[in-house]
Amino acid sequence: MSSNMAVLGRYIITPEIFELLEHTDPGAGGEIQPMYAYNFEGRRYDVGDKEGFLEATVEYALRRPELREGFLEYLKLVNFTKNELLAKR
Repeated sequence: MSSNMAVLGRYIITPEIFELLEHTDPGAGGEIQPMYAYNFEGRRYDVGDKEGFLEATVEYALRRPELREGFLEYLKLVNFTKNELLAKR
């Protein structure tokens, strides 16, 4: 089943959250566990996963005009070196 909902590990919140938290009953372990969902469109990256973190880093670097050309050259060099090493096996 596909979903456009996600759980994020880091949050940027506004001060208004504190009044809401004051009126939220503690959950498991006695912790306040507010649950919010955010609808979004686009690609979701699992940055808690090593490969997902790398995918996000590479794709966002390629979208940044000031990083794109230099980073593309680096990726070409890495790919060339990898292919050269594989050919020697």
